[in-house]
Amino acid sequence: MDVQELGTGLWRWTGFHSEWKEVVGALYYEAPAAIVLIDPLVPPEDTEKFWKALDRDVERLGKPLHVLVTVFWHTRDTKAVIGRYGARVWAPRRGRAAIERRAGSVTDVFRPGDALPGGVVAFATARAAEVVYWIPEHRAVVPGDVILGAEGGGLRLCPRSWLPEKSSLDELRESLKPLLDLPVERVLVSHGAPVVRRGRAALKRMLEG
Repeated sequence: MDVQELGTGLWRWTGFHSEWKEVVGALYYEAPAAIVLIDPLVPPEDTEKFWKALDRDVERLGKPLHVLVTVFWHTRDTKAVIGRYGARVWAPRRGRAAIERRAGSVTDVFRPGDALPGGVVAFATARAAEVVYWIPEHRAVVPGDVILGAEGGGLRLCPRSWLPEKSSLDELRESLKPLLDLPVERVLVSHGAPVVRRGRAALKRMLEG
């Protein structure tokens, strides 16, 4: 497990995903009135260390814990988080059924633009069941699968094969263009290395490529 502090109350951690056989990232955000986890994975290589750290934070802050899921593939260890803390789970409306099957429970369903815990904002993508999150306090975009880290740095779109049959990469680019209207500093991808500076410029290069 690798843990990186990106700002006050904003942490990204990585763990080995046993199903996909790769290291992936997840996010912890201390908002003023909540703790928010995005796409949480309990690292199998550091399970006890992970739970001890999260237990300390939950006890220290005394705030409700919320899980936000970008896409049903990223439900990951949400079920374990629910069982340990009674967390509320937020799912995009189109992805609810699949997330609920994996997590065992979904407490809140939302559409892009609805109010979310911690002031987080969800943006729609060309994958109807997937959203990208925006954390205004940290000027951070948090994608699930539609935006990946590029080899050597920067960002890339997901492969065409990951999209619905009738969707194209051009449609995906078009759906992500509203992100360029944001003052993005960070793009905290789940797959690959995150962009921690000049995030908007990296998004622009990706969408124009």
